[in-house]
Amino acid sequence: MRNFKMTISYDGSRYKGWQKQKDTDLTVQGKLEAVLSKMSGEDVLVVGCDRMDPGVHAENYIANFHTKSSFNNDAILYYLYEFLPEDIVVKSIELVDDRFHARYNVKSETYVYRINTGKYRNVFERKYSYHITEPLDLVEMRNASQSLIGTHDFLSFTNMRSGNKSTVRTIHSVNIFENTNYLEIEVIGDGFLWNMARIIVGTLLEIGRGKLDSTEVEKMLQEKKRWEAGPIAQAKGLFLREVQY
Repeated sequence: MRNFKMTISYDGSRYKGWQKQKDTDLTVQGKLEAVLSKMSGEDVLVVGCDRMDPGVHAENYIANFHTKSSFNNDAILYYLYEFLPEDIVVKSIELVDDRFHARYNVKSETYVYRINTGKYRNVFERKYSYHITEPLDLVEMRNASQSLIGTHDFLSFTNMRSGNKSTVRTIHSVNIFENTNYLEIEVIGDGFLWNMARIIVGTLLEIGRGKLDSTEVEKMLQEKKRWEAGPIAQAKGLFLREVQY
């Protein structure tokens, strides 16, 4: 039994997220498992690095799978390229140690949210960015982002119920890059809760619009109540850019 690690790029526009579901075949995990199972003649389980919301995209998503088949790296890569939908591409595949686990071995993830700040929405990129026309106070947004850095309980920044699962995560950095007609909000952390990256972005945008004060972020973290934080940003602007192991 061999263990393969894949680096995947996909357009999440038409998918119900990464995770396979019983009531739909429109998931990225489901598409990959179907093709790999057909290729190998086995029931292949693909393990992903993150759950990923419906509509969110990935530039370098990491997954792994085990197989008894004798196909080499190039043969698997070619087969995946031929039979996967055009909006999913496996960019590389490598044989790794049997203990490698795409989810449990993650050390950090980088998410980037793209915002079109031009006068008109870009019709060719409308599926991959959120369009905002009103001015944003980037100074206040950057001030607010500093309160998110470090290890905190991010219960206010997720739509998951607390239950028995820890909602403590560490944010390493939050950066806001400004280019002509575009903003990118980059968030790097050791892991993200359900909807966490999008709620962080939604909160920062409300601060940029002047609807929330940058000083309120610390209160959001302390109160641990979802309604204290801002709204969830649209999925289409979010990309998983990098995963470190």
